[in-house]
Amino acid sequence: MISPGGKDNWQSGTIRNILTNEKYKGDALLQKKYTVDFLTKKQKVNEGEVPQYYVENSHPAIISSDVFDMIQEEMKRRKTMKNRHSSAGIFSSKIICGECGSSFGSKVWHSTSKYRRVIFQCNNKFKGADKCKTPHITEDDIKKLFVTAVNKLTSNKDEILENFEIIKHDIFDDTALEAEYTDSKNEMTVVAELIQKCVNENAHTKLEQEEYKKRYEGLVSRFEVAKARFNEISEHQQKIKVRRERVEAFLCTLKKQDVLVTEFDERVWHTLVDEVTVFSEEDIRFTFKDGSEF
Repeated sequence: MISPGGKDNWQSGTIRNILTNEKYKGDALLQKKYTVDFLTKKQKVNEGEVPQYYVENSHPAIISSDVFDMIQEEMKRRKTMKNRHSSAGIFSSKIICGECGSSFGSKVWHSTSKYRRVIFQCNNKFKGADKCKTPHITEDDIKKLFVTAVNKLTSNKDEILENFEIIKHDIFDDTALEAEYTDSKNEMTVVAELIQKCVNENAHTKLEQEEYKKRYEGLVSRFEVAKARFNEISEHQQKIKVRRERVEAFLCTLKKQDVLVTEFDERVWHTLVDEVTVFSEEDIRFTFKDGSEF
């Protein structure tokens, strides 16, 4: 696919802008830029000088809101990782060092001989004075351990499903947050209108400028407080939604596991496993997306 600039290779910044553009889920953020000079039509990126307005469902969406929110949450998660996220393979960025918290990277041993094999080791194993002592692990080891861990998980399937039904309302209920979300959004709308009214009044009426400035800055401060709380609530709601969708996908796959797994299944790996933590050769733990660990 050709990039918007007509090139074969896509720049990471272009992809990031697409992934974070709320227009793809049918919403719109108004006044990202504002006109500095009405005569020259010069515009400037809005860095808080004037209020912004977030409009939900302003136009038909290309992707669902749920998918968009999951992407935002995944991008935030990757930013917190100690190492750069990699999607080079199905195990990339999934295996974590239990000693330093860094991810394991893949290495190829004996690449040109019949003894060729892929191993994974801590990316910080040979960096700095305090080198990690966690062992390397082979691709075959991961697959075998995964089969064992999934079978242990499946043996507890009924208990996991039953417990989820009991606690799901408590851990995913956002009724109180929804009420706060509405209140904050209404507050932003009211204050934004007051700011606009204040600006218009100053443009058409001779006001004492010191008094106008004080009034304007007070309204802007009030708007920023409401906006900060609105963003905080939105982020919390998004985390709950993404977490619920991840767990529901996990449970859906778990329900289908009626027989013992005998070989590695890539689809099951992606759906069930959150991460694998390597502490030692004898202590390698699988953390599943419902939080359980084997």
